[in-house]
Amino acid sequence: MTTNFRPFRPPSVPLVTVDPYFSVWSAADQLYDDHTRHWTNKIHGMVGLAIIDGKTRRFMGRVGMQDSTHQEPETLDQTDLTVEPVTTRYTFQGEGIELQVRFTSPLLLDDLDVLSRPVTYVTYEVRSMDGASHQVKIYFDVTGEWCVDTPDQQVTWEHHVMDGQWNAMSMGTVEQPVLKLAGDDTRIDWGYVYLAVPRTPRIQTVIHSASTRESYVLSGQLPAEDDTQKPRAVSDNMPIMAAEIDMGVIQEEPVTQYLMLAYDDVHAIEYFHKPLDAYWKRNGLTFRDMLLMSAQQYEEIQRRCDRFNRELLTESQAAGGEKYRDILALTYRQAIAAHKLVTDEAGSVLFFSKENFSNGCIATVDVSYPSIPLFLRYNPELIKGMMRPIYRYAMSRDWTFDFAPHDAGTYPKANGQVYGENKLEYQMPIEECGNMLLMAAAVSKYEGNAEFAREHWGLLTKWAGYLLQNGLDPENQLCTDDFAGHLAHNANLSIKAILGIAAYAYMCDKLNLQEGAVYLEAAQKMANEWVAMADAGDHYKLTFDSPNDSWSMKYNLVWDRLLGLHLFPEEVAVQELAYYQQQQNRYGYPLDSRDTYTKSDWLVWSASMSTTPELFQSLISPLWDFMNETSARVPVTDWYDTISGRQMNFQNRSVVGGFFIQLLMKEFMNESTANSSEDR
Repeated sequence: MTTNFRPFRPPSVPLVTVDPYFSVWSAADQLYDDHTRHWTNKIHGMVGLAIIDGKTRRFMGRVGMQDSTHQEPETLDQTDLTVEPVTTRYTFQGEGIELQVRFTSPLLLDDLDVLSRPVTYVTYEVRSMDGASHQVKIYFDVTGEWCVDTPDQQVTWEHHVMDGQWNAMSMGTVEQPVLKLAGDDTRIDWGYVYLAVPRTPRIQTVIHSASTRESYVLSGQLPAEDDTQKPRAVSDNMPIMAAEIDMGVIQEEPVTQYLMLAYDDVHAIEYFHKPLDAYWKRNGLTFRDMLLMSAQQYEEIQRRCDRFNRELLTESQAAGGEKYRDILALTYRQAIAAHKLVTDEAGSVLFFSKENFSNGCIATVDVSYPSIPLFLRYNPELIKGMMRPIYRYAMSRDWTFDFAPHDAGTYPKANGQVYGENKLEYQMPIEECGNMLLMAAAVSKYEGNAEFAREHWGLLTKWAGYLLQNGLDPENQLCTDDFAGHLAHNANLSIKAILGIAAYAYMCDKLNLQEGAVYLEAAQKMANEWVAMADAGDHYKLTFDSPNDSWSMKYNLVWDRLLGLHLFPEEVAVQELAYYQQQQNRYGYPLDSRDTYTKSDWLVWSASMSTTPELFQSLISPLWDFMNETSARVPVTDWYDTISGRQMNFQNRSVVGGFFIQLLMKEFMNESTANSSEDR
């Protein structure tokens, strides 16, 4: 992401981003500074070497030389890092050549088949820079760490020839405990990681041990045969799958070759005690055929990815400036790959989030809610996929409350809510009812009809009734910001309830149901009461009973504008944003007056209500600074301290999809301007 101010340094760089298990990043400034890592920070190693005219140079990972008389190979110079929405490009130079390494995870939201394929393309492009010819080979390997939760687990491996055109190596645990492991800080220990390369004399492959790296550096030769000591623990002379690609004689014209990293997870999700497969399998496609199809479509997919990158970068810069563009480019893949896409028995889309570095919940409603702007912009069907598990659970005999559930289980087991041991005092009644109603209304708006809401009308009506009875002045309870503890008379939560009721009225209108007028009138009355109850002069209070110097982000207010409800006076948002500016620290404004930490998704939601581009950019610029400067080298955290830049918790969460809300707001403002012109 080249900028006109200063280069953007991502806290962690997305490399392989498919789902919560198949997710590998570089947490270093240069790709060769550290091992590559799973988003949980456990090493999921890759090593990349370039052999140029017989000289070995490292460009990725660490070899781990065992002989103390030998040092790590010298590195090429990393001269550029560009992170685009679905592509990460590294450029290296040295020994007369330029090497570009490109990681492409084609998470194209308008093509769920391609999006759900567990494949990342790694492309190498080499050219001569000095006018001379150079003989170049590329060495690449991936470790057994990718298919275990802990390194004491035993793995085995094998080679495959696919259609006579591709060589593939696979590795997986001996035990294969499919869907047995559930939790937060976990990695998949079933299924098989694959490294696939074209079948050609120029590409050699071998499955061996990490010591192979050192012998390769010293001899320039891969072992002639695979390691036969299997099965064995990953911690026992680390098993690796390695490939050597002979790029040939390199001149000024670039030479390109690619390989595929893939993962066959066998079964993906347990859904009310039944195993479900990844979306791409729904029509009987085998893993082998999926890999071959991914190879056949390589050129087309690269073109589509390049086009999408350009479009989103252009749109985001127009909507929010260069820093906003950088933020969206970095977080697009994170938002999507914190989910798993499957289908249920009826073939309906299910899109399961994992609540990463929190409690590992699956399909958490108040994690879905902040993420939806991205999916509203590109494919609302995925929001329906987030909501279906909650509807199903809420209709079951296991859910005994009148309000909406918080989650559907612990990833990857969606067998029913586990949050707070289902005790009433640990639930989020107003929060989740409001979230489900607002998500349903948002889907209705962006799909242009309310047929999905009609399918679950009984539940939506029940939840709207709950908000009508309990929403204006919430009792002591948790909201989505549960780390801050219980809070009574929560003004921002009250906004959610009021807009949730109005969202129900909005859907009634879409469905030509007359009762919507009653709910809309009630919501308007509640909004008027809210203004009087929360007023603190130049801003609005944290709680209705707190002092006038209390405050909080009123991020839920965005739906008053995006759904065209207009319940609250415009000056509410204007006053709030002016007040946030006064509270702004080095890395943004806090969540509320109780502490100096913030939630970055809500920060961007609040900023999206800005009346000028300059105000929006001034409010999100500290978020860019945080990402650029934080010492927390993890996939973007959404909970951090605004003074120190310290990560509080949370990383690699789907809620960064909420950063895309400015694209919706820009679209809404354009529509409003167009409608005003037509009225005149």
